[in-house]
Amino acid sequence: MTKKRSVTALDKAHSEPLSSKVFEAEIKKLHVELVKLQRWVVHKGLRVCIVFEGRDGAGKGGTIKALTERVNPRVFRVVALPAPTDREKSQMYLQRYVPHFPAAGEIVIFDRSWYNRAGVERVMGWCPEEQVEEFLQNAPLLEKTMVDSGIILLKYWLEVSPDEQERRLKARIEDGRKTWKLSEMDLKSYDRWDDYTKARDEMFKKTNTTWAPWYFAISEDKKRVRLNIIKHILSQIEYKNIKQKPIELPKRKIKYESSHHGKVRLVPEDLWNS
Repeated sequence: MTKKRSVTALDKAHSEPLSSKVFEAEIKKLHVELVKLQRWVVHKGLRVCIVFEGRDGAGKGGTIKALTERVNPRVFRVVALPAPTDREKSQMYLQRYVPHFPAAGEIVIFDRSWYNRAGVERVMGWCPEEQVEEFLQNAPLLEKTMVDSGIILLKYWLEVSPDEQERRLKARIEDGRKTWKLSEMDLKSYDRWDDYTKARDEMFKKTNTTWAPWYFAISEDKKRVRLNIIKHILSQIEYKNIKQKPIELPKRKIKYESSHHGKVRLVPEDLWNS
């Protein structure tokens, strides 16, 4: 008799991909709401920190792009830190992230965050287990301090199945526009699925607190998860629409005719088609 496999969150995900037509209509509405949120955050001096974590190919970058493509980058600030320098390696682990926390009127989005220590660093053996355990104890304390200081902290984990991850990583290899997304680390991490799952579960166990809970988002359908996360973010931050004065372009008179355009080097209008 075959043992019945337990049902996971991925099994419950919608099997029918969201159409581009539906996505574009819905994302347009959400972008309008994000602009309203932006005005409210600036007006009230709110501080918002959003953390995105997940496996390679889970769609973090695309979700962040969908979240930020129609708002002011000086308000919605994306932080994607490179590998630490020798100086940063000598500091307290969490120290390099603190300067990037939001000031009044800012929404800071971490494309991977301090949770690198509980994920890739742990799985790839870049730090001893004692440092991982120390981090898992300290991260909730740091986040409690953040929340107590008034920062709105939202943490999202994007989950993708092994088959969909493989499909996306292969697409990066085959598509010249995406090869930059595939790093040597992605290849080294590829066959460590179970290790990453165990590390993720331990991370959830130790850092899923009442003051900074984890939100788990199914990412099998990129369009669907982008809409879901943006709508969820909007639901987690109370905001109001600040009415603006009607905008009208003033009348203008143009009389000056430039004599310099004939001397500069012109980019041909049909160059793309040559």
